[in-house]
Amino acid sequence: MNSKPASIPLTPPRIDRLPLPAHVAIIMDGNGRWAKKRSWRRIQGHEQGAETVRAIVRTSREAGIRVLTLYAFSTENWQRPEKEVKVLMHLLKKFLKGEEKELMENNIRLDAIGQIHRLPEDVIHVLDRVRHRTAANEGMRLNLALSYGARSEIVRMVRRLAEKVRNGKLAPEDIDETVLSDHLYTAGLPDPDVLIRTSGEMRISNFLLWQIAYSEIFVTDTLWPDFTKEEYLAILDAYQRRERRFGKTT
Repeated sequence: MNSKPASIPLTPPRIDRLPLPAHVAIIMDGNGRWAKKRSWRRIQGHEQGAETVRAIVRTSREAGIRVLTLYAFSTENWQRPEKEVKVLMHLLKKFLKGEEKELMENNIRLDAIGQIHRLPEDVIHVLDRVRHRTAANEGMRLNLALSYGARSEIVRMVRRLAEKVRNGKLAPEDIDETVLSDHLYTAGLPDPDVLIRTSGEMRISNFLLWQIAYSEIFVTDTLWPDFTKEEYLAILDAYQRRERRFGKTT
């Protein structure tokens, strides 16, 4: 995947046409480069990126998307400079506090996947509060992938299955794709129909490796802070035009 990503034509969106993706997953990339292009600090890129998150969450709810999963902070991101990590955690806490009211007003349930225990205690406290308060909302599920890595998720899943086999609660021959999926962070959710990556990078970056086996992939050169509602709707429209065969013939 080292070729230049094709641009997404901004055709008029037809969100009224079925099928809509039930689950959209997004690798939000390009905050730092967006700020660098303007000779601004990286934090300003992250701040603008948070505004884009708000816009895309609202658009997803309006369009009728059932599940939106955003790759907000990876397990590898802990290796960034300590100062930047602290800024990102502060912005996450600020975002959660600021969006709590709107999540309730728009019937959106907030959840999180990943190694949540690694987050700062004050962030976990706010995250748990918002998750608890929005738990009964049924309009849309917003998943934040926080301290998330797909390889560590798969290791966790294997350990859980091995423990059940060792305790006699599960027979090896009963392990199939459904059982495996039920032991991932995303248990009970449909696999992503659409995977979007901004900033033009042609990588999966350790994101939902099991779940995106048959996702329709869209890569755009647009940096995340510049990703607009219009481009997002154009991608949803392009998804509706694709024929999904899942390995079968037409």
